[in-house]
Amino acid sequence: MPNDLINTDPLVSQNFFLEIDGSVVSILSSVSGLDIEMEVVTTEQAGANGKVQVVKTLGKANKAPDISLTRMAPPDMSQDKLWGWFNDIRDKGMKVSDRTGSRKNGSIVMYDSSNAEVARFNFTNGWPSKIATDQLSVESNDPVKETITLIVESLARVK
Repeated sequence: MPNDLINTDPLVSQNFFLEIDGSVVSILSSVSGLDIEMEVVTTEQAGANGKVQVVKTLGKANKAPDISLTRMAPPDMSQDKLWGWFNDIRDKGMKVSDRTGSRKNGSIVMYDSSNAEVARFNFTNGWPSKIATDQLSVESNDPVKETITLIVESLARVK
C-alpha cells in the first residue's frame, strides 16, 4: 500500500542560519549550492574485436561546491561579521602558509517552524569571495538584499 511508504513529513525549513566556528554569523533568506557530489571519471578502451568499452568510476570523493547565500543587507556593515571577514581577506590577502587564518569552518543550519534544527550542512575551509548587492530602485519598498558567494573545500550533510 503506497501510504505505508510515507511515515514522516517532508523536510520543510522555515529559517536558515550561517554558523562560523560554532556561532551564528547571519540569518539567511535563501541558500543555493548545497550540492553533495562525487566526481565521475570516464575511461574508454578497446575491448575484444575492437569494440569500445566505457568504464565509469569514482574520481574525487567530495567535489566541493560554491555556496550562494542571500540575506537582508545589514544597516551597518562595520558591525557585520561577514563584511569584516570579507574585508580582511580583500585588504590583507590570504597567506599560503596559513590555511586557518582566513579560511573558516562552519555550517548552514536549517530550522522548522517550531525552531527545531532539521538539517545541518558542514563546510570546511570556507571564505567569502564575493558580496553582491541587489539592484537599487526608488520605485521599490523592498529591503536591500546581499548575495554572498562562499568558497568551500568540502561540504557534508551531517543531520
